[in-house]
Amino acid sequence: MNTHTSKVGFVSLGCPKALVDSERILTKLRSEGYEIAPEYEGSDVVIVNTCGFIDSAKEESFNAIKEAMNENGKVIVTGCLGVDEGVVREVAPDVLAVTGPQQYEQVVDEVHKAAPQPHEPYVHLVPPAGLKLTPRHFAYLKISEGCNHRCKFCIIPSLRGDLVSRPIRAVLREAEKLVEAGTQELMIVSQDTSAYGLDLKHQTETWKDRDIRAHMTDLADALGDLDVWVRLHYVYPYPHVDDVISLMADCRILPYLDIPFQHASPSVLRAMRRPANDAKVLKRIKKWREVCPEIVIRSTFIVGFPGETEEDFQYLLDWLKEAQLDRVGCFKYEAVEGAAANELPDPVPEDVKQDRWERFMAVSQQISSAKLKARIGLEMAVLIDEVDEDGGAVGRTYADAPEIDGQIHLKGAEGLAPGDMVMAHVDDSNDYDLFGTVIHDEEDEWNW
Repeated sequence: MNTHTSKVGFVSLGCPKALVDSERILTKLRSEGYEIAPEYEGSDVVIVNTCGFIDSAKEESFNAIKEAMNENGKVIVTGCLGVDEGVVREVAPDVLAVTGPQQYEQVVDEVHKAAPQPHEPYVHLVPPAGLKLTPRHFAYLKISEGCNHRCKFCIIPSLRGDLVSRPIRAVLREAEKLVEAGTQELMIVSQDTSAYGLDLKHQTETWKDRDIRAHMTDLADALGDLDVWVRLHYVYPYPHVDDVISLMADCRILPYLDIPFQHASPSVLRAMRRPANDAKVLKRIKKWREVCPEIVIRSTFIVGFPGETEEDFQYLLDWLKEAQLDRVGCFKYEAVEGAAANELPDPVPEDVKQDRWERFMAVSQQISSAKLKARIGLEMAVLIDEVDEDGGAVGRTYADAPEIDGQIHLKGAEGLAPGDMVMAHVDDSNDYDLFGTVIHDEEDEWNW
């Protein structure tokens, strides 16, 4: 009798949406009895979930594939890079199989071929919320696939297709299971969260004796019933975003908004094929802060896009100073194979890109430093991520998403564990992080 239990190694690269894809594949495999191996050695097969968005991400994916082939030799490639099997096989001709993003069943079928399926599925092998690659206390909740936008720098529609929204009941059911399993923070992700349900014509379904549309506003309101932190990512500034700000003001969801503005200069935004009404955006940001003074706005920008002049870049800096965004990321433009932007004239030299990136980050650093300094003396809710043996801990306030934003470093954290929610006094700050002390025996009601 064969008692060997097949083991699957897994390498997950790319964005939070790809991470959710990895979690779905792992959940299916674990439910079938496969063990998930932490190392190449001893794995019967290795899955590499790749990213193919920009050249640096492709290079990282190629290196991961080659490493897996060298260390194990039995490799299945999936994810965005898998859209072009020929490119993958040029680098690693002997991989077992290549599949594209969202092709979960194909990946599992290829694992069946490479390693014997241990037994028929038994649900008790998998936690109710499925397997997660994040810590137990926070999770990414993906509400849709694909995107209807055709930004010139982006190839996501060619990799993942047009918008396909999940039914509202399916999303809420998954959210409920995650919370029941101990999740304290739900991060809503997609390619375009504001467009959720558009392809479903915002179909209404019944959930908990309520009629709820497949719409971002209804979804956010329903998630507010779960009594956990709900954080919105990848939000486009459609008009109905204003309604979500009201939910933030009512403490239904976190007053945190991640909006990828990408630039501010009207000419650059038009070249990118993005909305170009920068003045209106500034007015809306001002209005959002009037409705919800606690709101934190994070965004990402691209400098050095083809045709960007020094005047365009200075316009962006001036806009950023006026907008006073709380959290900002910036990328130097990279040509992406298959992107329409590759055909644009007047590429920006690399040394100019680097100079503009440094100047942009210097301005954003000054803004961040001033905003965090203003929090000194406040008492804030903190979700604990890490603890040490010396009574210290690292956590995050409502203003900080994991891995992309700052942290608060705490003392007086004896007896705490990851996932605990505490109140803390903010003692100090630097450019990106806070420092504070845990407040014990806090009996007053609090939110943020």
